[in-house]
Amino acid sequence: MGFLDEELSITLTSDDSIAELAGRYGRPRRPTDVLAFSMLDGEGAEFRGGCLGDVLISVETAARQAAELRVELIDELRTLLIHGVLHLVGMDHSTPAQARAMRGLEDHLLWELTRAG
Repeated sequence: MGFLDEELSITLTSDDSIAELAGRYGRPRRPTDVLAFSMLDGEGAEFRGGCLGDVLISVETAARQAAELRVELIDELRTLLIHGVLHLVGMDHSTPAQARAMRGLEDHLLWELTRAG
């Protein structure tokens, strides 16, 4: 994708904090697993330097999801981080085709991370 020398901000937060941020930025004011705020486009993008943007993950929601999926919390956090980063670089899942493409790339990147050890 061409983002080897980029940086990003990762925030692990609570359900309350992520719900407040979601509401502030036009989403329903309720907990969500991950929010991503890209700096690649939009107002101020020309001042971004080498920063892709911000990924915020609710650890509380991630823990609930990990329990439901019967996976380790660290694995769910990795999945959510990859999902957020893909949003930063412009991927979306608002159509079935987009969702399949995004999920396929998420699975591939998770496999690569696991393989790298």
